[in-house]
Amino acid sequence: MNKNKRFFVTTPIYYINDLPHIGHAYATFAADILARYHRSVGDQTFFLTGTDENSQKTVFAAQTAGKEIKVYTDELARRWQETWQKLGISNDDFIRTTEPRHAKVVKEIFEKIDQKGDLYKSKYEGLYCVGHEAFLKPDDLDENGLCPDHKTKPEQISEANYFFRLSKYQPALLQHFKNNPSFVEPKERYNEILNFIKGGLQDISVTRETQKWGIPSPVDPNQVVYVWFDALINYISADSSRWPADVHIIGKDILRFHAVIWPAMLLSAGYPLPKKIFAHGFFTIDGVKISKSLGNAIDPLAISEKYGVDALRYYLFKEIPFGNDGDFSFKRLEEVYNADLANGLGNLVARVAKLCEIAGLVLKPKKTKPVFDAAYKKALEELRFQDALNLIWSKITNIDRQIDQSRPWELIKKDTQQAEVVLTSFVEQIRAVQILLIPFLPETAKKIAEQFVGPKIKSAKPLFPRI
Repeated sequence: MNKNKRFFVTTPIYYINDLPHIGHAYATFAADILARYHRSVGDQTFFLTGTDENSQKTVFAAQTAGKEIKVYTDELARRWQETWQKLGISNDDFIRTTEPRHAKVVKEIFEKIDQKGDLYKSKYEGLYCVGHEAFLKPDDLDENGLCPDHKTKPEQISEANYFFRLSKYQPALLQHFKNNPSFVEPKERYNEILNFIKGGLQDISVTRETQKWGIPSPVDPNQVVYVWFDALINYISADSSRWPADVHIIGKDILRFHAVIWPAMLLSAGYPLPKKIFAHGFFTIDGVKISKSLGNAIDPLAISEKYGVDALRYYLFKEIPFGNDGDFSFKRLEEVYNADLANGLGNLVARVAKLCEIAGLVLKPKKTKPVFDAAYKKALEELRFQDALNLIWSKITNIDRQIDQSRPWELIKKDTQQAEVVLTSFVEQIRAVQILLIPFLPETAKKIAEQFVGPKIKSAKPLFPRI
């Protein structure tokens, strides 16, 4: 293990007003790919995910379910954890914002910011969208006066709250963006946030007077800490010794919170900033935006039960360049499954295993250290998942071409020694592919490793039965 290099990756912490859908799985799979890769190269890796439970959404969902809030949050948090386990997510920790360890650190950071002179009390009047858990400006609304994302009318709220001097940190944020051109990715998101900061930052309300569910403010016990101010701190409250994060994986809808408010909070409280914030795009389902009201929020467990978790992982990152918007199509999923997994990788493994079995190939014991191509490593470290997968599949195609050219089924009959040389080469190449598959298709990589460990190689069930 590389004792000198550490790697810390996070997902957003997810609202628990509903169960995980494909969009949540997408972000979590991405973090899982990075974590598995960094473990493979020997980095001390820490992968964090969790649930955001101190929101008004949680209160309303519990009321709708007819349950006491704590009972509801415990049930839903357990369901989220079970979902990630079933999807093979390799997270090292799962943070809940209702845990005492989280509340403790929230209060500590809140007090540090207060001691810095960055909090003050003032009256606030504005439009509050419960869906976003954020205040909106009139020009943020659609022509009907509704939140354009949630199609709900924001509440008019007037109350005395504590404010964070976000505006004070505008010069420092601009300087940080200038000094760190890869702080926010993809590049269009970096430009978007930079322009937003240049447009002028306003102080934000960070407590709520009328809400009672949440972490009590340490400067005024009659108020609770604003859910976003509380939630962002999860990245430190899980294990402060791991901070700073190397990569925050988030959706582009929560980019301003992570790339503007969070860095300003950290500067105020005296913490280093995360190294990278990567905002992935949104999904449509057969061309239609994912929406709970439309009933098209796809359950990733249902897909994985039908096609397999690895097939779902492959499709998501092969089809959609990470950072772009993309469309999820069951028709396209089945096309990719058959072409790349059943006829591609699966057929190659079955083909070579059968030839080795017929030839009675006996492999000599050989200790090999995992090797990652420079281009593959660069793609993973730059979160170009699609490019990394294309590199792997180009190797698969190349091995297939070599098999067709060398015709080992004929060599087995007339030149066993040459057949052994050729087949050993194919086995070594498949083992190299297996190493590259570990971050993306962990279960498949494990099956290939077990089948090709030697000394004898035998046929096995198809990795991906054709649909």
